[in-house]
Amino acid sequence: MTEQIKVPTMAEYAAQGKQPEVLFFVGCAGSFDDRAKKITKAFVKLLNKANIDFAVLGTEEGCNGDPAKRAGNEFLFQMQAMTNIEVLNGYGIKRIVTTCPHCFNTLKNEYPELGGNYEVMHHTQFLKSLLKEGRLKVEGGKFKGKKITFHDPCYLGRANNEYEAPRELLEKLEMELVEMKRNKKRGMCCGAGGAQMFKEPEAGDQDVNVLRTEQALETSSEIIATGCPFCMVMMTDGVKAKNAEDNVQVMDVAEMIASAEDL
Repeated sequence: MTEQIKVPTMAEYAAQGKQPEVLFFVGCAGSFDDRAKKITKAFVKLLNKANIDFAVLGTEEGCNGDPAKRAGNEFLFQMQAMTNIEVLNGYGIKRIVTTCPHCFNTLKNEYPELGGNYEVMHHTQFLKSLLKEGRLKVEGGKFKGKKITFHDPCYLGRANNEYEAPRELLEKLEMELVEMKRNKKRGMCCGAGGAQMFKEPEAGDQDVNVLRTEQALETSSEIIATGCPFCMVMMTDGVKAKNAEDNVQVMDVAEMIASAEDL
């Protein structure tokens, strides 16, 4: 039996003359990448569990423009951004939440100069706020006592100085958080940022994602947690490259909370 998940669109809200509490900007990865779709579903389940009035743009959502901008195509970025801003402003959007730090960083820091001014939150920040408001409860469940390490996504951590929200959520799962030698401000890129994900790596001694995965494996953790679909791909590939799939899982923070809650 196919599981039904309730995901209303902004068009449906507008037709009823209503405004949601927050817009969930899904992003390209969360919409099209099979692995990232699982993160999207987990987050939606948590939004529904917390009774959050949310909506998505659906087919009206375009790429935020991050890959184009980071690859040096400013013209394409501005075209993509302006198309999104027109739609967002047309609906009178004020608050946006996204599961992708690339979307988060671009919407928060690049859109204002083009006329797109919104309160933008990464999903770990939003989930943390729901915990504080008592709208969501998180308990250890199946992860209690397990050893975990957290890989800081570049566009969440070093670009936007958010290190604590994901860690606070993981602590609520009553896990043993073991930090990698390089963490937080000294954290290392997974190798996907700056549009590098879409090209073959340049010649060198070692792929960046494999090196970062080795640093994670040094902690002897059962789970490598992250909060970015790009990091998810790179760290998963790194685990495969080290033949460690049987011992280590790569999971998004939202997936872990939803899984602990058996959603």
